[in-house]
Parts: sequence; C-alpha cells; structure tokens
Amino acid sequence: MTDYKDPREEDIVYGDRRISRPDVQLPDWDIPDGSYRPVPIVWFTGALFAQIFLTGFLFLVLIGKSGWLTIALTAMSSGAIGAWTWQRGMGKAGMGWRVATVLMLLFWFALFAFAAASRT
Repeated sequence: MTDYKDPREEDIVYGDRRISRPDVQLPDWDIPDGSYRPVPIVWFTGALFAQIFLTGFLFLVLIGKSGWLTIALTAMSSGAIGAWTWQRGMGKAGMGWRVATVLMLLFWFALFAFAAASRT
C-alpha cells in the first residue's frame, strides 16, 4: 500500500487508491459519465456522413451511365440510410430530430438527383 502523508483512515479505499471524502466523491477510477449514451445528434451526423459519401460515391461511379440509374440508386441508398438511422434509435427521438433527418436526407438526395438529371 502506498504511503500518504498523514492519511485519515477513511481516505484510503480500494487498496492503495485514495479519495479525499468517500461520503461525497467517487473513487478516482470511476467515471460515471464515461459510458456511451446514444443521442440523436450522433445518429443524425452518422446519417449525414453516410448520405454524403455514399451518394457522392454512387454519382462518381455511375458518371458515364444513365442519369435515371444514378437517381434510382441514390434514392434507394437514401432510403436505406434512413431505415438504418431509424433502427439505430432516431425513430424514438424528438420530432425535431426526425424532421431534420428527413429534410437532410431529402436535400442531399435532391442535390445529387438534380446533378444526375442532366444525364437523362
């Protein structure tokens, strides 16, 4: 056990770990807020990044193909990302988060669909 200067008996807990006031503080190794708690901003951001990268990837890969194919695959990928986000927990989030997520997915789909429309 580590020697502390003038330790009080109640200061030493858990072997050589020291806390100053065991009645009001947690041990130094316990982080109560350090566990993962999913929140809507995480789901929203995940959907945003997935939408941007996947639709951008589809747009570039299908650059020489029909615009209708690009629009169809982009629509399907947007729907899949939306379903994935809802399964992750967005379906139980507040109305504002759900509306923002749908609008974001629609915006990025429309952006790439309009760009691909010139190839139809």
